Amino acid sequence: MHKILVMIERSIEEKLRQMTTKFPVITLTGTRQCGKSTLLRQRFKEFKYISLEDVDHRQFALDDPRGFLMNFGTPLIIDEAQYAPDLFSYIQTRVDEQNETGMYILSGSHNFLLMERISQSLAGRTAILKMAPLSIHELRQASLLPENLNEWLVTGGYPRIYDKEIDPVDFFPNYIQTYLERDVRLLRNISDMSQFIRFLKLCAGRVGQLLNVTSLANETGISVPTANAWLSILETSYTIFLLKPYYKNFNKRLVKSPKLYFCDTGLAASLLGLENAQQLETHYLRGELFENMVVAEFVKQAYAKGREPNLYFWRDSNNDEVDLLSEHGTDLECYEIKSAATMHTDHFSSLKTFAKPAQLDTQRLHVVYGGDHDIQTSNGNYISWKNL
Repeated sequence: MHKILVMIERSIEEKLRQMTTKFPVITLTGTRQCGKSTLLRQRFKEFKYISLEDVDHRQFALDDPRGFLMNFGTPLIIDEAQYAPDLFSYIQTRVDEQNETGMYILSGSHNFLLMERISQSLAGRTAILKMAPLSIHELRQASLLPENLNEWLVTGGYPRIYDKEIDPVDFFPNYIQTYLERDVRLLRNISDMSQFIRFLKLCAGRVGQLLNVTSLANETGISVPTANAWLSILETSYTIFLLKPYYKNFNKRLVKSPKLYFCDTGLAASLLGLENAQQLETHYLRGELFENMVVAEFVKQAYAKGREPNLYFWRDSNNDEVDLLSEHGTDLECYEIKSAATMHTDHFSSLKTFAKPAQLDTQRLHVVYGGDHDIQTSNGNYISWKNL
């Protein structure tokens, strides 16, 4: 048992437990190595745990799916469930016959394959939850959050780094290699892996920027349809996500392209060739990586609550921009993101430009910054990166 991983409480656990009382099947998906299997094995001991990574279990599920389910009974966790596609139809039959909650938890790393099986057989019968790498809140609760901002940005939140005390410069190249071999080849026939890696690195060089697929394709040396297909793979595997623009028009022409972010800044930093926190100090993309980290934290918080993140950015034709808008029904919270540790009243200028036509008061205006303290001002609120 890994002591460090056991001591880190994952925020999604509460929602996962709640869903076991509401649905017969719960599907837990998310990026590879984000801690899904550890959470299920260590915190849901009332379920029998079976992984289809085990060759014998996989063969049993493939050869005799009905016998497999009868043998292991319920409640049952089936990890890497996508390896036995016929299982899903048999699970559907058992769920419909017994009409009970909390019968199965399904999990897997090949998210595209897993969700394809779910949509074919278990639509309407399963709650689907998404899990992300460790958040600032989770690491802070476990007293494992790096004190230094640059160290946090280059380390990221993959649990194995903390559990095994692996240097990120050793972890990420191996993670990328494993991801390429095991996931990408299953989803799409990519003949030139070095070209795909170049594509990944070019994506990392565009964090926090408007997505220009044509430019990305040209620099990689691939067609635009191929670039779109590769972006889809990276989104499906929760390697990247796209932040959409806020479309409500306040009588100005608005930007309509999404912005590109990585789900983990450690991975992005590795793809940029950064090996340590010192190198990040003067790096030209430090501000964008900080912005990436902040937006990703909001995504993690939404996933932990079982929700899709209602997050946007806003930019008009005058290049006035609000880095992040969080929508809650008809309410908006607005965030400017600044990596500097010092405060300045100019930080609120774009927020005020947006707030006036949107009729928002200053309590909904926030600046997330690289400092250590939360402070309320007459212009709005400063939020320390450590308190996200």
